[in-house]
This record gives sequence, C-alpha cells and structure tokens, in this order.
Amino acid sequence: MSIEVVPLDAGLGAEVCGLDISKPLDRPTVAAVRTAWLEHCVLLFRQQSLNDDQLLSFTSQFGALEFPPTKLLGLKNKINQKDEVPPEINVISNVTENGVAIGQLGADECAWHTDSAFVEIPPAASLLYALEIPSHGGNTSFLNMYKAWETLDPEVQKAVEDRAVKHDFTYTSAGHRRKDYPEVSDPSKAPGPTHPIVRTHPETKRKCLYLGRRLNSYIMGLSLNESEELLDKIWLNAVRPEFMYEHVWAVGDLVMWDNRCAMHRREAFDNTQRRVMHRSQLQGDRPYQ
Repeated sequence: MSIEVVPLDAGLGAEVCGLDISKPLDRPTVAAVRTAWLEHCVLLFRQQSLNDDQLLSFTSQFGALEFPPTKLLGLKNKINQKDEVPPEINVISNVTENGVAIGQLGADECAWHTDSAFVEIPPAASLLYALEIPSHGGNTSFLNMYKAWETLDPEVQKAVEDRAVKHDFTYTSAGHRRKDYPEVSDPSKAPGPTHPIVRTHPETKRKCLYLGRRLNSYIMGLSLNESEELLDKIWLNAVRPEFMYEHVWAVGDLVMWDNRCAMHRREAFDNTQRRVMHRSQLQGDRPYQ
C-alpha cells in the first residue's frame, strides 16, 4: 500500500494518510508505519471503520497484545463490559446501561499520565479508536517526553538522572481511588513499582522523561518535601505548550501513541453526552536507564 506521513504542526505527532487499517498490511507497510511511529511518537489515522477484531488485528501487527489495567493489576472487573468485547479491549466510556458503567474513566478530566506506568512492565503502545464522541470536549492531548528531557535545566537533569520514581496504582488518571485499595496520603508509602525517571527508549535509544503521573508520585531516596520540590520542577518543564499536540476527535479516528516517550491527558466533557472509545495496547519492556 502507498501511504503518506504528514507531520502535525505541533510538538509531536503525524497523520498517516491513504491507509485502510481494517485490512491486513503487507510487511513494507507495517515497517513504514512503525518507522513513522518511532519518529513522531503519535500517529493519527482518520476515517477508519473497525470492529474489535480488526482493531486487535491491526495492533498485533506491531507486537504482542497487552491486557487492560484491571487485568494487569489483577482487580475484579467492576464494569459491565459486554461479553462480545474481547478481553484485550479496554472500553473507555461515560455511558451507563441499567445503572452500570459499560467502560472506565467517566466524563471527568484525566490528568497527564503514561498508561499503566504503575505495573512492573508497562505497555509500549496504546491505540484508541473513536466510536461515539460528544459534540464538544473530551479532546486528548499528548506530550513529547524526549523534548521534556532535552530542555530540562542541566542542574535538574543532574539531580534526577540516576533516580527512580515510585508509581502509585491506588488512583486512576481521573483521580478516582480504585476500590481495591485504601486511600493513600503519603506518596512515599504508596503501593506500586519504581521506574527510572530518565529511561532509554529500547528502539530509538534516545533518553526521555518517564513520569507516569503526578498524583502520589515519589522520588526514591529523598525526603517527601525534597521529592515534591524536584517533581514540581520536572513537571513545570514537561508540560510546556510547545511540546504538545491536542487532538479533537471525530468518529472513526484511531490514534496510536508510544507510551515510552509520550504522555497524554483528556479534558472533561458533558456527562449527558455519550463518549465511547475502544483501546488496545502492545506489551512493552521493563523501563531501564
């Protein structure tokens, strides 16, 4: 297939044009998409028509499928995810049926985060496909964590380069406490794995910041006050507008991003309007410096 990769006028990202991803891709096309993904961190495919099997088939051409966070954490499923939805699909939605949510994260804002950084081996990629969207709101923004590291003040770079961060799994990116875990007020005592603040991308070999999320984050080996102060400096630089791309969704959009070098957030939207997204993920590697 002949494709065109058009860089977005933003801090990261590119649109892939001329590709029907509902059909199997030949090897050269898979290689071209992968090269574009590694270069741009975020890829946009517009006007797609996919069922769940086709979404998973497209995803699996780039690696092994990963399960949603509920399964990664071994939690009981507290949503009414329908039987016909494959277990590798995570339904992101505010819709309720018979008083039970069909998906996760509701309509609230989701703060800047990296998907499932709170497990020992986080996913390499996330792919989010739009089935239903509200008339406004619910935009998803992305951050270039290569640039966030490369532009960090040298003194701050020196302070964090050999340090690790604890990634709490008590709360979701929407700030909701998972019912399986008690409330945690001291980040240094929060449950979760530790990962290097500065990780080396296993494919590009470039260094980038790996922050996970701000809520209940803690830099190992520091006092809580020292950790909070240093994290504030890192995050202040990381969320600069020139590192961002904000995506305004249309039905049929699929966005594929690299969890190893990009963070994302979602703005809140009107909970009386339906938003239904299906997400697949690729297995990753243990982060290393």
